[in-house]
Amino acid sequence: MIIGAVDISRAVARLSLFAMLLASTGAHAQACQEDFKKLTEKRMSGIEALNTLGKAGKGKMDPEAACPAAKRLVAIETEMMNYITKNKEWCNIPDNVADGFKEARAKTQGFASQACAAAAKMKEMRDQAAAGGGGGMMAPPKLPAGPL
Repeated sequence: MIIGAVDISRAVARLSLFAMLLASTGAHAQACQEDFKKLTEKRMSGIEALNTLGKAGKGKMDPEAACPAAKRLVAIETEMMNYITKNKEWCNIPDNVADGFKEARAKTQGFASQACAAAAKMKEMRDQAAAGGGGGMMAPPKLPAGPL
């Protein structure tokens, strides 16, 4: 099973929150910008890891490789969402920006679920084939040895 690659341009567009933080004013704006810059760099690294997998597969990803990378990205985005929720007022983050990031995170979670479900199915099929139980591809029949 192969799944579609993450589109980096869509992911970069979601970073509008960072632009909103840059527009903040006051001493706390500096702290917000620095914190969010670090989180954004981690997120972009996770997105790039998935994009690298997609490029290696010519636009398709191996679910077994994509699952752990997608889970890491979900963890990073969860950390970012927690930061946004906790510091919404302090950093002057508008509701629509926070809501947009929640939606983006939900899409990443859906992608990770699909990748991990596909990876689990592939492992199950491989295990069944190795155990000789139906469901997977069976070994070809053994041909007779010696002269015919």
